[in-house]
Amino acid sequence: MSAPVTLMVARRVAHGRYHDLIAWLREGEQLATDFAGYLGSGVLAPPPDDDEFQIIFRFADESTLHAWEHSASRSAWLARGSGLFAQPHEHRVSGIDGWFGDTGHARPPRWKQAVAIWIAFFPVSLLFNFVLAPLLGELSLVPRIFVSTLALTPLMVYFFIPLSTRLLHPWLHAAPQRPLAAQPR
Repeated sequence: MSAPVTLMVARRVAHGRYHDLIAWLREGEQLATDFAGYLGSGVLAPPPDDDEFQIIFRFADESTLHAWEHSASRSAWLARGSGLFAQPHEHRVSGIDGWFGDTGHARPPRWKQAVAIWIAFFPVSLLFNFVLAPLLGELSLVPRIFVSTLALTPLMVYFFIPLSTRLLHPWLHAAPQRPLAAQPR
């Protein structure tokens, strides 16, 4: 069985084309939904002091992603958007590497990955359970956990964990501190 594949594309918006780029990105997400193996997509807007968008497309496996990437409809979509962005950069990952892999950095230690996931998961899970407790409280344990994981997993995978890893990027990829050498006396 092959693992799902995520294609992350970074695009810097061309000067004065912000709204056009947003519409074009949404069109690309809609286009991808028509392809076999499509699992989801998302657009992460840049922080206020930046202009680089992160676009994420996830497919069931490498072959379904390949079919979408080499389709005539995607080629036409890319051609329509050619003047909307500058400096495109693509990065393909599988599995958990999609959250922590970075072309310019080594993968952070597993304990940092666990902290980043927990930081994303805890508040969302807490809020979900607080808000829906009256509705889910009547269910027994297995159906209650089934409903909560069914609702939370896509939210975590496509939005909150990527957001957490983006916000924690400096910490996740910080160089380890070296102990100071003893000074001769």
